[in-house]
Amino acid sequence: MSAAPRLTGGTGSAPRPARIAVIGAGPGGLYFAALAKQLAPDRELTVFERDGREHESGFGVVFSDETLDGIARADPRVFAAISAEFARWSDIDVRYAGEVRTSGGHGFAALDRNRLRAILQRRCAELAVDVRYRTPAPPVDRLAAEYDLVVAADGIHSGTRAAHPESFRPELDERHCRYMWLATDKVFEAFTFIVERYDFGVLQVHAYPYSATRSTFIVEAAADAWRRAGFEALAAPESARGESDLASVRRCAELLAGHLDGHRLIPDASRWIRFTTVRNASWRHRNVVLLGDAAHSAHFSIGSGTKLALEDALALAAALGEQPTLEGALAAYEAERRPVVESTQRAAQASLEWFETIGRRTGQGVDTFALNLLTRSRRVTYGNLGARDPAFVAAVDATAGGPPGVPPMFRPLKLAALELRNRVVVPPLATFTSPDALPSGFDRAQLTGHALGGAGLVLAGMTAVGPEGRATDHCPGLWSDRQEAAWRELRAAVRAVSDTPVGIQLTHAGRRGATTAPGPDGIGRPLADGWPLIAPSAIPWDPDSPVPHEASEIQLAAVTADFAAAAERAGRAGFDALELQFGHGHLLSTFLSPLTNHRTDHYGGPLAHRLRLPLEVLTAVRAAWPPGRPLLVRVSASDWAPGGTTEDEAVAICRALAGAGADAVDVSTGEVVAHQRPPYGRGYQTPFAELIRTATGLPTVAVGAISGHDDANSVLAAGRADLVAVGRAQLYDPLWTLHAAAEQGHTGPGARWPEPWRAGSRRPPGPNADRVAPRLHLLREPPAPVHRRWSPPLTEE
Repeated sequence: MSAAPRLTGGTGSAPRPARIAVIGAGPGGLYFAALAKQLAPDRELTVFERDGREHESGFGVVFSDETLDGIARADPRVFAAISAEFARWSDIDVRYAGEVRTSGGHGFAALDRNRLRAILQRRCAELAVDVRYRTPAPPVDRLAAEYDLVVAADGIHSGTRAAHPESFRPELDERHCRYMWLATDKVFEAFTFIVERYDFGVLQVHAYPYSATRSTFIVEAAADAWRRAGFEALAAPESARGESDLASVRRCAELLAGHLDGHRLIPDASRWIRFTTVRNASWRHRNVVLLGDAAHSAHFSIGSGTKLALEDALALAAALGEQPTLEGALAAYEAERRPVVESTQRAAQASLEWFETIGRRTGQGVDTFALNLLTRSRRVTYGNLGARDPAFVAAVDATAGGPPGVPPMFRPLKLAALELRNRVVVPPLATFTSPDALPSGFDRAQLTGHALGGAGLVLAGMTAVGPEGRATDHCPGLWSDRQEAAWRELRAAVRAVSDTPVGIQLTHAGRRGATTAPGPDGIGRPLADGWPLIAPSAIPWDPDSPVPHEASEIQLAAVTADFAAAAERAGRAGFDALELQFGHGHLLSTFLSPLTNHRTDHYGGPLAHRLRLPLEVLTAVRAAWPPGRPLLVRVSASDWAPGGTTEDEAVAICRALAGAGADAVDVSTGEVVAHQRPPYGRGYQTPFAELIRTATGLPTVAVGAISGHDDANSVLAAGRADLVAVGRAQLYDPLWTLHAAAEQGHTGPGARWPEPWRAGSRRPPGPNADRVAPRLHLLREPPAPVHRRWSPPLTEE
């Protein structure tokens, strides 16, 4: 759940500090100055701005309802002035493949950035703020010595930030796409995404109206498409401040003429740039504090940097009034704003990366593509869109061919010859309850519970193919007759109460073996009397782990035979599906990754050699596993470490797996090396499932922090994966799938309640469930229209 921005200003005790300098008279700097002066009229506020008062730059600013609520409460006069000039609409148009799809119910308000700046200039003048135009700020250290507080609102290329990198510790992530800010005198009626395919690649546009006569028009292209389109040759290598790349502007107008309807593109210091995400470990240096883009930035595809700057300004001004000391105020400001900003940046990063890789999706149908685009940041979801505009989601569902009214997660899927009643997979969830390497009573209880819980497929794991392939000394195996009999008995017990398909994951842990069961921190420690470990190369998991032996060809042949024998036993035990663990740093995973495979024989070196053992294992298992039963392979599509598996290699690996007989790929990431740095977050691994699905045509399972049914539906409806694996949420609630059906009001065959539990298939009533609210309005207000277009007011001649 993302944090919400502050919506009201503070009214605390006597304000401190008394003298404040602000660097930069953009909207963020001016708004802070106005609020800080308003809260403490005796406070001395000086704003330094290198440009003139009348200098204009930029185009439209988009506001959220949250931010507008905050402005309305903090300064009603400013709110009244800006709201009088808003362009308002609720629709989003997606123009793609010669068609348009519209999603309504969103709600937008936009304003000319220069008008916003003029309104804030006027407000500062009313409050007697000393704004010094055409006056570059003195060096920040001099200001810090002369003033009690220095607020640096000096933008994404902040000189203040650069002056003290040791305190702010900035991280500047410059991305690959090229984009150009423009305006047009075509007034769009809605937020409009234009996606056009050319022989050079894809060109995309983010456009929205911001006045009665203008719209913002941002043109964006991936780096390779930008070069092939000839823009690199057109762009001047150096340009003066304020100068536009007019040749590129003309080229954009030519390429996008069909969307401009004879209108012109209007440049304003418009040239090709790459977006830089700004993050700082700290926003404070003594009595200097960063605000807006100087402190953080978020990609323009999910909102406005000006919006974030205004929220910063409100929070900082309020903290100065609420806290008794400057140090406390700056700490409170950052503590309040950082979670909000980081939440926004996570959504922005997902959106940014979606547009960087838009070419993966341009083979999708129009409806699915539109939903994929709208849900790209993970903030807008399938359910969210359905609540805003039911007709839009119904059209997407109809195109997908699913039964009407059936949520995507409850649509059936045929995997090999196995019919799954829905798209939910319970992934292998290790219990570490098998000191004798046999499936335990807890394994039986867990698998039975999950089979009764409504998922389409349940997988048991981690199951070792040999004694030295166990991850821990409490993991089960499948290498002996006794183990086979135990698994057969367990499978029969589950089948006696549920017809849910149950599969098993087979693995050899390799260098990640011979540890204790994980403790509270989730980490297992090397066993004092562990067994010998093998790996492609003699590289330990981490400095505290034992060094594995470089496996000989004889040992590798034995591993292949062990996998085939275990697969045959799994088939006889009655499992409906089989998954091979080729990810997460287990043995086969370490052969695939260049970080862990340093061999010089035909099992190491180029990818084709690193694939040799995994393909030998898969081929042997395919021959041993009964035809028609699904065979899945789990992979780590990224190592999250420099020099690791690339996206191109991940695609090549999965293509090879498909060629060797894999029916689907369970697309995970990471856990290959201990020094990984994954960007943990909701659905953070799903883009890799989409990559593999699009590039190879293989059915994929999306995994990783998918815990809500709305996220599951979003992944499936957008075509990012064919199945979703829900792990930790299943541990929290083994009936997760059935409860998800109840919450969505779905009672179809994809959500089959066990007969003894059918009476509990409806959500129990909560407090006040039987209360009926009385009528309190003489005249009911009509509901807000789903679709609202921007139609500028008519002006008299």
